[in-house]
Amino acid sequence: MKQPRVRYGPSPTGIPHIGNIRTALFNYLFAKNQNGKFFLRIEDTDQARIVPGAVEKIKESLKSLNLTWDEDIIVQSKRLDIYQKYLNDLKSKGFAYEDDGAWRFKIQTKDANISWQDEVHGTVSFPANVIEDFVIVKSDGYPTYHFASVVDDHDMGITHVMRGDEWISSTPKHILLYEAFGWQHPQFVHLPPILGADHKKLSKREGAKSVLEYIKEGYLPEAIVNFLALLGWSPIGEQEIFSLGELVSQFSLERINKNSPIFNIEKLNWFNQEWIKSLPPEEFKKKIEFQFPHKNAYKSTVTASIAPLVGSRITTLNDFPKIADPFYEEPKLDTLIVATTPLSGVTINQYAQKLEALDSWNPESIRSGTVSFAESKRVALKDLYRNLGVATFDSTVTPPLPESVTIIGKDKTIKRLDELAKLKK
Repeated sequence: MKQPRVRYGPSPTGIPHIGNIRTALFNYLFAKNQNGKFFLRIEDTDQARIVPGAVEKIKESLKSLNLTWDEDIIVQSKRLDIYQKYLNDLKSKGFAYEDDGAWRFKIQTKDANISWQDEVHGTVSFPANVIEDFVIVKSDGYPTYHFASVVDDHDMGITHVMRGDEWISSTPKHILLYEAFGWQHPQFVHLPPILGADHKKLSKREGAKSVLEYIKEGYLPEAIVNFLALLGWSPIGEQEIFSLGELVSQFSLERINKNSPIFNIEKLNWFNQEWIKSLPPEEFKKKIEFQFPHKNAYKSTVTASIAPLVGSRITTLNDFPKIADPFYEEPKLDTLIVATTPLSGVTINQYAQKLEALDSWNPESIRSGTVSFAESKRVALKDLYRNLGVATFDSTVTPPLPESVTIIGKDKTIKRLDELAKLKK
């Protein structure tokens, strides 16, 4: 196979949702696996539907996932003179005629079958007599998708057109255009759509949001890429966690599934948790700072030090404040939670004094001091830890407490226990 040249051709009619970006990802993975080229083409010939700022959001979506395109971006609205040249070529060959201000492609053979070998679906065939003469240049002078995409794919040397299944019914028109120009058409790769849990078209409620929305919600780009790659493509073996580089090395057209994948938010959450857990402390800190740029407290060294404690307990980065804020600021104790904690204020005071008397402040000494106090006072160890958790985190669900209060510090830990003891009297 010669080095492939593929393109992602979104229309700037809004921010691309996750299904569109999966198409871009598959194009990118295939191109890079074969040392080929991946191009970005802005298909903006439907001027009435253009949304201001959409082009920048398209580029941001790709960049956020490290899907870097090769060479300059192709913008169709800047190529009108080129389309006019090719329209004139079709006119001279008798393949184009004017109708109500628009130019139509004349289908000259109605008794033939138009077929191609799809890389996913195998042989696909349409009878020519079901295709009517179609518009190729609109009355406003802009080409239709059918015409512009064929001309651009030829000019760009595109070898494989990888796009959604919804374009299968348009492919015969494209093949007719290729034949009229005397060009060899590229290989077609039509991807089955991502479906919701109800096996219907994926709705926004079920996950058809943009990559930028997912990142804003605290999903890591690495997890999104990993998740999307396995929606419709099967790797060899049992491995599930893949970096972008690993996906590039394994990707092949042969392992694209013919059946529509089902979007599963629980699976995306699992991928995100795994990627968060795998982050080195300093990288975790960078991700948190990026996610919460206005939280100056998170820029401290505390963030890296608590990564091993909280990283495995959050699903998205947006879960971080709820579990981690007590490391940076005093919690406001919830009286209802306080009321449910066992032990008296006197016992809690005594426990605080025990911890304050420790010669060293580290997880081992805190753990052994807590065990010693529980045995001497004949109280349940779990009850002591429950109170320690409520005092320091205002919660009964916390990161590992000996390690956590080591980072919070002795003075703050004792102070928080004393505050809880006051409320328990």
